[in-house]
Parts: sequence; structure tokens; C-alpha cells
Amino acid sequence: MGFVALVFALLIEQGRPLPERNWIHHTIANAADALMRATNAGERQNGVFGWVILIGGLCGSLVLAQWLAEQLHPVAVFCLHVAVLYFTVGFRQFSHAFTEVQLALAAADLPGARRILAEWIHRDAAQGQFADASVAEVCRAAIAHALLASHRHVFGPLIWYVAFPGVAGPVLYRVADMLARHWGGGDEAYGWCARTVFRWLDWLPLRMTAVGFAVVGNFEDAVYAWRGAVAAGTGDDARALLLASGGGALGLRIADPALEARWASHEQGYEPAGTEPGPEGLRSAVGLVWRSVVLWIALFAMLSAANWLGR
Repeated sequence: MGFVALVFALLIEQGRPLPERNWIHHTIANAADALMRATNAGERQNGVFGWVILIGGLCGSLVLAQWLAEQLHPVAVFCLHVAVLYFTVGFRQFSHAFTEVQLALAAADLPGARRILAEWIHRDAAQGQFADASVAEVCRAAIAHALLASHRHVFGPLIWYVAFPGVAGPVLYRVADMLARHWGGGDEAYGWCARTVFRWLDWLPLRMTAVGFAVVGNFEDAVYAWRGAVAAGTGDDARALLLASGGGALGLRIADPALEARWASHEQGYEPAGTEPGPEGLRSAVGLVWRSVVLWIALFAMLSAANWLGR
């Protein structure tokens, strides 16, 4: 049932995409702010307490909802899974901006591409950061952010859903990711807890996403870049690991120049291979992500079939 529910959720999301700023994310963010105001006493254990209350409440409610659905009818369970996957797994929450960057570059509208990219990434002073960016720099940043977004919005929750069948897994991952970013830049006690727990939850999905990129792309270059990132001490940095594997798989230099310099300066230094990305690199990145999705869905289908045949 899980495989069919995933396919249904992805099809619905393609036809009726969930906006990046949607009511459910807004509700969770408001609840996180209210909880922090109510429980914050300036100590780290307060952050742990707040995280457990919010995540535990959500996941516990979903486990209860799944149990109730199981008492009603299998169709109720199926509908619950589809609804949860629709809100936690999907491309369209980030692909719209990426497509707009592609269209702007195809129309030779570099200022427009810079503006769209800056609005998409949401960095402080992002407009100034990309004000004088070249086509290669815009493409580099767009591909890098798209690979990171695909991991957070698609592969991470999908892997949690496959590894821990049920509705709680993908919700745990996505809400933990939201809290890590929402609390991460604010109060230190809450930010420390949210970042630390999400780093634990993301340890396996991060590496499985990187493996997927390597398998469906240039495997040798992806593994070489991955080894370089680990040797330079950036193997536990989600951004560094994904950009190393994704860039090697694409044959493009998509990591930040400062990060590439750090890799190259290590005694077992990795010399970045590949070429500077251009507009065609954006299309290659889309292909890489879709091939990775097909890979994981196929593996999920085989696991589901093996489980069904083994009964």
C-alpha cells in the first residue's frame, strides 16, 4: 500500500502543487514560536523539552490517526498515507523557482535570473550577493540549491518513509528540518537542540541521497569528490557532501569556491573536476534528480513486492 500511496501523492502534487509557504507549514511555525515563548527559560534542556513536545505531539497524533484508520477500513489508511506524503514529499515546493531561473537564462535575462535566485534562496542581503553574478555563478548557485532542496523535500522524507513504514517517519523528518531552520537562527538553546537532532535524523538519508546521485550519474567522479570532502573534514556537512556527490555526478563544479579551496588545500586534497555550469547544466541537474527519484521508487517497489510475496 505504501508504494501505491507514494505514487498517488506524487501525481496529485504534480497536478496541484503545494506552495512553499502553505497553511500547514505556517501553522507549525506559529506553534513552534508559541511553544518557545511558553517554555523558554534560557537553558538547553528547555529546547529539548520544546522539541519533544512539538514533534512528539505531531507524530503521536498521526500514529493514533493511523490506528483509528486501521479500525475503520484499509481505504482510510490509504487516504491518510496519501495526505501525509502529499504534505511531506514533493518537487513543486521548490521546482517553480528553479524553472523560472532556467526560463530567464534561456531568454538572456540575466538580471531577472539573479533576482529570482536571490528571492528563492532567502539569504540575508541575497540581492546584493547576486547583484553582479555571472551566468556561471547563477547556474552554480541554482543547481546547488536545487540539489539541497530536492534532498530536504523529496529524498529525505522518502527514505524515512521507506525505512520506517507509516505516516510518522516522513513527518518526523520534515518537521525536524523545519525546526532546525526556524529555530536555528534564533534562540541558541532551541536552535542547538533542533540542529543537533536533525543532524542525527539526516545522517543516513543524506548519505543515501548522495549514493543515489552517484549511482544515476558519473559514479567514479562522484565517489572521488565524496572522498575529497570526507578527507578535508567536511563529510558531516550536509551541504558539502551533497554538492561534492552531486557535482561529481553531473561533471560540474557547483560547490562554493571557498569550499573547493578547502578541499584542494588538504594534504590528501581533492582537485575539483568538471566544468563551470551553464544553462545546459540546469537541465542536467533536473535529469539527475528525476533519475534518482526513479531509482528510489523502483527500490521501494521491489521492497514492497518482496514483502507482499513473503506473506
